[in-house]
Amino acid sequence: METVCNKLENCEVEVKVTFSTEEWKDAQEKALNKLAKRVKIDGFRQGKAPMKMVKARIGKAAILEEATDIILQSNYSSILLDNDVNPVGQPRVNIEELTEDVLKVAVVAPVAPSVELGQYKGLEVKKGSVRVTKKEVEEEIKNYQKQFAELVIKEDGTVENGDTAVIDFEGFKDGEAFEGGKGENYPLEIGSGSFIPGFEEQVIGMTIGEEKELNLTFPEDYQAEDLKGQSVVFKVKVHEIKTKVLPEIDDELAKDVNIDGVETLADLETYTKEQIKNRKTTEVENKFSDDIFNAVIEKTPLTVPAVMVDNEVDMMFREVEQNLSQQGLNMELFQQLTGKTVEDVKAELRDQAENRVKFNLILSEIVKVENIEVSEEEVDEEIKNIAEYYGREFDDVKALFESQQVQIKNDLATRKAVQLIKDNVK
Repeated sequence: METVCNKLENCEVEVKVTFSTEEWKDAQEKALNKLAKRVKIDGFRQGKAPMKMVKARIGKAAILEEATDIILQSNYSSILLDNDVNPVGQPRVNIEELTEDVLKVAVVAPVAPSVELGQYKGLEVKKGSVRVTKKEVEEEIKNYQKQFAELVIKEDGTVENGDTAVIDFEGFKDGEAFEGGKGENYPLEIGSGSFIPGFEEQVIGMTIGEEKELNLTFPEDYQAEDLKGQSVVFKVKVHEIKTKVLPEIDDELAKDVNIDGVETLADLETYTKEQIKNRKTTEVENKFSDDIFNAVIEKTPLTVPAVMVDNEVDMMFREVEQNLSQQGLNMELFQQLTGKTVEDVKAELRDQAENRVKFNLILSEIVKVENIEVSEEEVDEEIKNIAEYYGREFDDVKALFESQQVQIKNDLATRKAVQLIKDNVK
């Protein structure tokens, strides 16, 4: 077998292969023997007919096709490895010459692009500052106050914004009740935006026992196709009106919040300020990281093969599905709520996925250029952190990750590369 390796455009490598006559004839012999076991010729037991008759029945084209599969399966890995080709997607095989005496093929594989690093040190990226105002603390404590509000029945008066109206309702389109448009003794918080626009606003001012017809129009982007943009009538009856009574903002509220170490309003204010600060610090750090991410990509222009982006999109889509699952949702329900298809979601992820691929390739090159190394002690420390997070024994987790040591080292090296960039920002 002789091979010649050529670099093509669009991040592809072509390996031209010419198989020796001996190995090609051997593959044809194996193909004939394999196919012969399936051939049945009248007058002969299966597999016992003369090979000349079997060969005639099978046909030259079928034998050559099977022989091609056999010889490629046997040599596929060595064709790539011997030419230092590391495909990032499924290679394709083009048959260039195929006869009983000659087999020439070209294996074309998508590969990661070579990276010519641009600037990654001394980038001008500013990190935002963190400041917590007194007003922000007060607003957060008001949210605690709302959480502990009591609903008290309003004996007199009308429904007001912020009240909860216990109602019966039924929707009609063209005089006919439509599916999903009916409820009894439903507690509707006015101002929550739970119902379609205009519904809650028209309930304001109603009294206990009052019945009313609401003329409304469903939004154009409503999820139910038969109701999009349609004019409807809701018949509504108010059974009960409840109003919120807020507790005092004092030490008792602080105790009701039930946070360890919080006994007084002053404690709650201190705790709340710290929580807001931590949240803002995380937001600032994330924004700083994103800005660095974009600056690095901008300084190192890079074209990546579509297959790498496709793979990253698939991985990100699985992350979306996992996040939905943690929220008690699934993709089918998400599609119903948003009207987006799987293809829509993947299309929205594509630009981010492409930038992720570029950034990871750049980081890998930085690891090489900067000779970043990861020690066994650092790997053990990472495994120790994982073990502590999941409440497992170190030795058990280390054994579990035995086959993933290289991946852990790569991840840690990548983190070091990111930190190097951050440490050198102007």
